[in-house]
Amino acid sequence: MLVIVGYLVVLGSVFGGYALIGGNFGALYQPVELLMIGGAAVGAFIIGNDRHTIVATLKALPKLFSSTNKRDKALYMELLALLYVLLAKGRKDGMLALESDIDDPQNSPVFAPYPMILGEVHVMEFLTDYLRLVISGNTDPFEIDQLMEHELETFKHEAEAPAHSLARVGDALPALGIVAAVMGVVHALASADLPPAVMGQLIAHAMVGTFLGVLLAYGFVSPLASLIEHRVAESLKVYQCIKVTLMASLNGYAPQLAVEFGRKVLRSTERPSFTELDGHVREVKSR
Repeated sequence: MLVIVGYLVVLGSVFGGYALIGGNFGALYQPVELLMIGGAAVGAFIIGNDRHTIVATLKALPKLFSSTNKRDKALYMELLALLYVLLAKGRKDGMLALESDIDDPQNSPVFAPYPMILGEVHVMEFLTDYLRLVISGNTDPFEIDQLMEHELETFKHEAEAPAHSLARVGDALPALGIVAAVMGVVHALASADLPPAVMGQLIAHAMVGTFLGVLLAYGFVSPLASLIEHRVAESLKVYQCIKVTLMASLNGYAPQLAVEFGRKVLRSTERPSFTELDGHVREVKSR
C-alpha cells in the first residue's frame, strides 16, 4: 500500500508542478517513446539475468505492494519462547530428548503451541537442521557458527538478486531515455523542411524520452530495488535470532540467558522488552 501512496506522491508532485507552470500535457503523451524505453528495459533485464533471477523478480514484485509484516512482535515472542522450551528440555533431559520433536515437528507437543513458527517453513527447516547438528555432538560450536554464517550469506545473496536486477534496470533507464530522445531528434532533423513551429514540436516530443527515462528510473524502479533490500534485511532477523540463541546455548549460557541474546538481535520495532520476554518465559515455565 505504501508503494502505491509513494507512486501517487511522485506523479502528483511532478505533473502537478508541470500543470502549475502551465505545461501542455498533450506534449507529454508519447506512447511510442514509452514503448522504446520500456521495451528496451525489459529486453536488457532478460539479457542480464538468468531464469531463476527473472522468476524470483516476477514473484517478488506483487509482494512489494503489500505492507503486511508477518514477522511482528507476536511471532518473535513465539520464537523466543519456543527456543527457550527446546533449550530447557535439552538441558534437563539431554539434547537427544529433542530428536523425536525435530524429526516430526508438526506432531510434536513441544512445537504445537507455536503455530506461527510452524507456518514458517524455511524457518522451521533452518531451526531443525541446526538442532540436528547440535544433537549429533560431533560438531565444534565454531564450525556450526561458520556454517550458519555461510547459509545466511547464501540466503541473503539469493533473496537480494531481484533487488540487484531492478537496480541495474533503474540505472539503465536514464540512458535508454536518452536513446529514445536521440531517435526523436533524428526524426525531427530528418524533417528539416518543416516550419519552425512544427520542428520545435517534434524536438519537444523527443525530449520527453529523457524525461520518461529519468522519472521511471528514480521515481519508480530504483525505489523498488531499495524496498526489496529492506524486506530481505527484515526476513534475515528471524534466522539471526535463532543463530545467536543457539550459539549462546552452545557456549554454555542457560536457556533464559540464551534467548536474551536472541532478543538483542531483533529490531527495536519488533523486539519484545526484557520484562515482556521474561514474563512470557515465566508463563511458559509455569506451563
